[in-house]
Amino acid sequence: MFDTITINKDNKPIYDIIFDSTFDMLSKVVNDLNIADRKICVITDSNVCRYHINEVLSVLRENCGKVYSFSFEAGEQSKNLTVIEKMYAFLIEKHFDRNDVVFALGGGVVGDMTGFLAATYLRGIRFVQIPTSLLAMVDSSIGGKTGVDFNGYKNMVGAFHMPSYVCINTSVLKTLPEREFISGFAEIIKHSIIKDREYFDYLKKYSEAALKKDHEALTSIIYKSCLIKKSVVEEDPTEKGIRAFLNFGHTIGHAIEKFSDFKLLHGECVALGSICALYISMKRGLISEKEYNYACDLFAAYKLPVTLNSISHSDIDTIINITKSDKKSDNNTIKFILTGPIGNAFADKSVSDLEMAEAISSLIVIGGSNE
Repeated sequence: MFDTITINKDNKPIYDIIFDSTFDMLSKVVNDLNIADRKICVITDSNVCRYHINEVLSVLRENCGKVYSFSFEAGEQSKNLTVIEKMYAFLIEKHFDRNDVVFALGGGVVGDMTGFLAATYLRGIRFVQIPTSLLAMVDSSIGGKTGVDFNGYKNMVGAFHMPSYVCINTSVLKTLPEREFISGFAEIIKHSIIKDREYFDYLKKYSEAALKKDHEALTSIIYKSCLIKKSVVEEDPTEKGIRAFLNFGHTIGHAIEKFSDFKLLHGECVALGSICALYISMKRGLISEKEYNYACDLFAAYKLPVTLNSISHSDIDTIINITKSDKKSDNNTIKFILTGPIGNAFADKSVSDLEMAEAISSLIVIGGSNE
């Protein structure tokens, strides 16, 4: 298994990312955090609960005296303040105090919500990330971004709150639905586009092995993406500069996600949004048409959508209007992430509605379906 990755802030270690193929690593977490005599609550959703909660609770109860669990209905529709209120009530009823700990067992929704819960309960308690989706392992579990949606707008309410540990058990990917597994590769490809051309080529070379869940290939990809995320969040822990590059593909991606009423998965929308950002980069002469096609081919190689079902001009206008309410808006100006060449992302505030409309239209021109 791969070495521990330590995340630093101001050149001081703040938490570790550890890798294993079982949940036995949680014994080490309990010992390192010195919480054997504290209360623990494992937050999860209805899907993950069926597969992993009993094993996680078993390991924790071997090491702790008071272990509870809280589960909510799986899906983006649960990522709201109403569900957070129920979590607050549960912790209050169980008399959790500032020295107790919550564990996030699940994908990005569970991790974001548990992190927000931990950031705001009693003005902040510790939490541990146990990501169970590929997307969460390589992206959302690392860096301390937490939040919930508000009125359908993604992550509009949130806080930065660093986890105390990130525990990646790669074996759980065997139980992940295929569509969700594939969705995670969008964030992985994004990492390569914004930061590392060699990694981009590596992903192309090992796409078939990764999709077949070859242990060595897949774990290596996860590890490489974690290292990229580490480098970015260490340089810019609260998104004042380079960390915004991680939003590549998210401006239009989030808008498509909301427009689809979350019928499309987050990673699928990031793929579509990334292709739009690549298209704008190409039209501006920042990357060649060959690079653009090569990048589109990489998303397709990982079976991610590269086209949208036919939509009208009014639908395109609606998607663009949704971007205006994105949390990345600055004084009504969108901070758009472009790239040129691949591996060298940058922020730009001059992307026009016309450019976005043309980019979204290109998703239909390419093929007209998202198969």
